[in-house]
Amino acid sequence: MKACFAQEMREVDRAASEQGGIPSIVLMENAAIACVRELEKDFGSVKNKRIAVFCGKGNNGGDGFAAARHLHNLGADVSVYLVCGNEFKGDAKVNFDIIKKMSVNTDVISDTENLKYIIRSNDIVVDAIYGTGIHGMIDGISYDVISEINENSSYTLSVDVPSGINSDSGEICGICVKAHKTVTFAAYKVGMLMFPAADFVGEVTVADISIPDHIIEGQGLCINVTDDSLVRENLPRRADNSHKGDYGKVLVVAGSEGLSGAAYLSSQSAVISGSGLVTLALPASLNAAMEAKTTEVMTMPVADIYGHISSDACEAVLKKLEGADAVLIGPGLGRSSDAAKVIKAVLEASGVPVIIDADGINAVAQNMDVLSDCTCPVIFTPHTAEMSRLTGLDAEYIEENRLMVSKEFAEEYGVTLILKGHHTVVTGQDGEQYINITGNPGLATGGSGDVLAGITASMAARGINETKAAAMAVYIHGTAGDIAKRKYGEESVTATSVMENIPCALRQILQVEKH
Repeated sequence: MKACFAQEMREVDRAASEQGGIPSIVLMENAAIACVRELEKDFGSVKNKRIAVFCGKGNNGGDGFAAARHLHNLGADVSVYLVCGNEFKGDAKVNFDIIKKMSVNTDVISDTENLKYIIRSNDIVVDAIYGTGIHGMIDGISYDVISEINENSSYTLSVDVPSGINSDSGEICGICVKAHKTVTFAAYKVGMLMFPAADFVGEVTVADISIPDHIIEGQGLCINVTDDSLVRENLPRRADNSHKGDYGKVLVVAGSEGLSGAAYLSSQSAVISGSGLVTLALPASLNAAMEAKTTEVMTMPVADIYGHISSDACEAVLKKLEGADAVLIGPGLGRSSDAAKVIKAVLEASGVPVIIDADGINAVAQNMDVLSDCTCPVIFTPHTAEMSRLTGLDAEYIEENRLMVSKEFAEEYGVTLILKGHHTVVTGQDGEQYINITGNPGLATGGSGDVLAGITASMAARGINETKAAAMAVYIHGTAGDIAKRKYGEESVTATSVMENIPCALRQILQVEKH
């Protein structure tokens, strides 16, 4: 699925009209029908339901008028409340005039004295006040209306986007409707996926309003929202006549004294994600313990110094690298000059994708010049604090500008970037971006990133384009986290439970029958 900025959506609508021959009022009609269908899905029937539809003066209000007509015809007790006066134009005026002739109750809100009682007396509130067309900060009557909706509505459906969010940045324009469900049209709006707006959208449905796919694809939209189809379409099918070498050989360079769990989680996650062969290169002093813990992962003890990898390990690591299809370096590796030398050597020698995680990121952040000497594809997996070290930017600034910062970094250094967080952003060196919508706060636990790194290495080793491989890995990881949440509860999600649910996630995504 695509995500777009407000201006891009306007261009899509224009192209639908000019190239596709679809009148704008037809798009408005289909948008209204989509909202009604979602209400029927949630309530079974809207007949005899009391529904208050709050409308602004633009096309979002027009969607609300059209929805009110359909709800009225389905037997609902509908009242339309005009938040921004009663002067309308274009398609919105057409639909307003229709409901007036149908004797649908309409009322201009001039004060909010009794509004809380009105809202409480309704089963459903439909928010069609601003949509994507908001400018500036909300104040006056509109502010009071949104405040009363948030305090008194038992169920709120927002049309396209909750009124009050900046649909490009995700900022709140003074106040914002907190929706139980948002029905957005044709594509996600980028701001819905950013914070703080993401906390206000509730459950999101992307509704088809009859804009052909080729119209949307023809607009050159660079931001995608990851879904099952990305994994299903890009994960190579297993052939009957195949062997383990056909499914990717992964080399993991990880672990140090006190951090052996990261090495285990990352390498074992690569195995569970479908890799044919996984070799873990780790400090020799940790090998005995790791051999006792692992079965499918092959361990390769290398030179160490006080429980950390030594620069003397370079030769052995580079020799093993020759037969690998992808390399993961960094989980639990520790911060040392020796580790930095090993990472530099791998980047200079590798001809296959290198996934740089955790302490690998910290080492590169100390010497970004190592990227200029490498010719292999590189995937970084930073969280916000690590991204701050890589860029020198303030963490708060990064959080407020995740898409832009990711794009600038990926393009400048010619890498794929996984900027972790809720709604993780994956960015390719060509500017293509994927926003992930799986996962939950339970993933904020030690070792979760190691599991993601292992899945990423597994996907990259299968020969999948690095950006798609990273986006697929993030989606699988989040889905496994969601399954773990359902099984154990959000507070008890662990990295191990996420790793153990990778098979369930893959089965769910790939739609494999459960026997």
